[in-house]
Amino acid sequence: MGLCFPCPTEEAPPSPDPEEKRAKLAEAAERRQKEAASRGILDVRSVEEKRKKKEKIEKQMATSGPPPEGGLRVSIKIYLRFNLLGIF
Repeated sequence: MGLCFPCPTEEAPPSPDPEEKRAKLAEAAERRQKEAASRGILDVRSVEEKRKKKEKIEKQMATSGPPPEGGLRVSIKIYLRFNLLGIF
């Protein structure tokens, strides 16, 4: 009937080393974060490539400085649309 407690002659199973336990917990947390980041994404590689490309473009824009004309860009389509309506 001693289902709740081990027999007195048996030793208790050794407890894991705290460092091993921390390492396993950290590994499991990283795995969960990776799974959560890729949840709902069919092609993870293409998403990573797009993210890297976007970061590269942002970095180039930051290093190149503002455009020589003050940094404002005006779309000709929008200008013509408003000009035809008589707004400008």
